[in-house]
Amino acid sequence: MVKTKANRLPCFLVQLGITLFCTQLLISLHPHLALKENLYTDKEEVVLWMNTVGPYHNRQETYKYFSLPFCVGTKKTISHYHETLGEALQGVELEFSGLDIKFKDEVMQTTYCEIELDKAKRDAFVYAIKNHYWYQMYIDDLPIWGIVGEADENGEDHYLWTYKKLEIGFNGNRIVDVNLTSEGKVKLVPNTRIAMSYSVKWKKSDVKFEDRFDKYLDPSFFQHRIHWFSIFNSFMMVIFLVGLVSMILMRTLRKDYARYSKEEEMDDMDRDLGDEYGWKQVHGDVFRPSSHPMIFSSLIGSGCQIFSVSFIVIIVAMIEDLYTERGSMLSTAIFVYAATSPVNGYFGGSLYAKQGGRRWIKQMFIGAFLIPAMVCGTAFFINFIAMYYHASRAIPFGTMVAVCCICLFVILPLNLVGTILGRNLSGQPNFPCRVNAVPRPIPEKKWFMEPAVIVCLGGILPFGSIFIEMYFIFTSFWAYKIYYVYGFMMLVLVILCIVTVCVTIVCTYFLLNAEDYRWQWTSFLSAASTAVYVYMYSFYYYFFKTKMYGLFQTSFYFGYMAVFSSSLGIMCGAVGYVGTSAFVRKIYTNVKID
Repeated sequence: MVKTKANRLPCFLVQLGITLFCTQLLISLHPHLALKENLYTDKEEVVLWMNTVGPYHNRQETYKYFSLPFCVGTKKTISHYHETLGEALQGVELEFSGLDIKFKDEVMQTTYCEIELDKAKRDAFVYAIKNHYWYQMYIDDLPIWGIVGEADENGEDHYLWTYKKLEIGFNGNRIVDVNLTSEGKVKLVPNTRIAMSYSVKWKKSDVKFEDRFDKYLDPSFFQHRIHWFSIFNSFMMVIFLVGLVSMILMRTLRKDYARYSKEEEMDDMDRDLGDEYGWKQVHGDVFRPSSHPMIFSSLIGSGCQIFSVSFIVIIVAMIEDLYTERGSMLSTAIFVYAATSPVNGYFGGSLYAKQGGRRWIKQMFIGAFLIPAMVCGTAFFINFIAMYYHASRAIPFGTMVAVCCICLFVILPLNLVGTILGRNLSGQPNFPCRVNAVPRPIPEKKWFMEPAVIVCLGGILPFGSIFIEMYFIFTSFWAYKIYYVYGFMMLVLVILCIVTVCVTIVCTYFLLNAEDYRWQWTSFLSAASTAVYVYMYSFYYYFFKTKMYGLFQTSFYFGYMAVFSSSLGIMCGAVGYVGTSAFVRKIYTNVKID
């Protein structure tokens, strides 16, 4: 039975209802960050949260603060629950310190607990000191860092800092600055008692509440002349490449159009005796469906969604200071990714329908779970290693369930809606040329015109336009830098897309001119090969710019760098294919085909 438009209307309304329901569920899974006034009255309680402890040379390897045998203050413990999904995924483990701190109430040096230092506890502290362990705390969402201890010059004796000297700045009834000074160096000797103490001093500050995170930023690093020069260099590369592509292709295509128009005026015998070659000869095969259309369509849809997520998240980060809230960047990315699932379904479903695909439900499932499966698979593998090391990066079971619920009840239904819309609105194969029933044989060509060579060379220029920015992004993620120059990142994203499209258009034109019509996968892979160069650069960064070592650090680094590189490659491949597809359709639309 053929469905009419009248029969499709109830189905569409059902899908719309599912969409609204799933969107509401997504909002409920993404907890609202209530606008904290951060207002205090005199003598009001100020909570000091203990977060994590870990080696200084790898900020991603973290453990619970009290995994070291620190003692807790006398005040009653306050139970804490993760505020956002991003906090749980990033291993934020806030535990109450037990210290009694009140707003504007100064505290002289006071002992809050004592550590019974047996041999096991001493060995734990010695190991932490040898590996340069730092710990992180929070007061009013402001991070504080301190060092566990230090060793003497010979490395034989080890000392623990026992006195936390807190200096808190306030402006009106808000906290705007926190500083920690570690004092009270005590030698670690087994079977002794170590007294832990603290003091609190309050001082007025002229820092505005909106500017209190400026002290954590590093303008000299991110706004270095090299950074500006790299942006300028990439921008000039875009101008040169766009001008070169436009000049070469327009002159070449003009000659081709003139030659083909001249051939149309010839009689059949002259045309048969003439030397026919070039991209027009494959007009009957250039719009032939790609090999493996299901996975190809899923990759294109996923790439379009990743581009949408990147664009939206960068815009939000430019407007809102996401770096001031724990886990807000990751929570926003998850929320935007789930909300943009119809983009994936629309582009993937419409492309699969254009290529004559029939098993659209299977394609929809592949497109919906391609990126989540890759990310979750890598995260769960690393999670087992983190659990073995008892690291705070181990994802709680409840968080895993929440992620699975987002995939099943939010991403999949929204992807279904996008797929249905894509198939119905733009799923018709309206190609400017008719596809031949029998594929044309591909002639032999020079080695540098082979698709494999084009794919390998296609990612060099796009990588060259972003590799300086990669250094700053890597440093902010793997070292103690807060990335906040999202205007640079937006400009680099635009430059990357323009360079990628230009390069893939040139590669595709050379391929078609060699009478090879296998341009779909070639355009995608030549743009996606940028990810290979990014991943190769990550090896250089790991061995020459970091001091990471061990199974946990190595697997964490290369696992998530593989996810990042793969996502970047899928996005670049989709951008390259979309731009090349428009180019191919344009040149074959302007040529008269008998």
